Amino acid sequence: MDMAIAQNELRQELGDFSSIICLKAIITGVEEALGDKATAIALISAGRQRGRMLAEKLGLVDKGKEVSLADVTQKVQYALGKEGTRLCVVDKIIQEDEGYKVYTHETVCSAGEPQGSSRQCTFTMGAIQGFLEAFLGKRLRGTQTESTLREGTHDVFEYKILGAVQK
Repeated sequence: MDMAIAQNELRQELGDFSSIICLKAIITGVEEALGDKATAIALISAGRQRGRMLAEKLGLVDKGKEVSLADVTQKVQYALGKEGTRLCVVDKIIQEDEGYKVYTHETVCSAGEPQGSSRQCTFTMGAIQGFLEAFLGKRLRGTQTESTLREGTHDVFEYKILGAVQK
């Protein structure tokens, strides 16, 4: 893993990574305590913050130049995929009239969920949103439009452009 993505080891023996099983237990416990909607809001917000921090750590913020969609896609794939945090695999990003559509699979949020589950990929959607916002300098609103848990080939997130990021 590239040193730009790797954190200083937070734990001497176990390292920085933890199990998806424990993460999912945290999520379901918070859902039980706060409810689905409040948990979704919190996880999207936490994901956005993580995505922004990751983009900043990689030196991708405030470059003051136009960035190609291919470059954005490559950076997101690297940072969140197998070489990075392993949050998900980003297959492609498509620019649309009002924003962007991101196709992912093996999201941490869908892992271990049964087919037909209503689980949404809130943290993953938020992390990609925060990364894109920081990298593109645009404020976005994300929604999940397809799920591998509900007969989709991908977990698909659509991000509508709301405006420029306030500095």
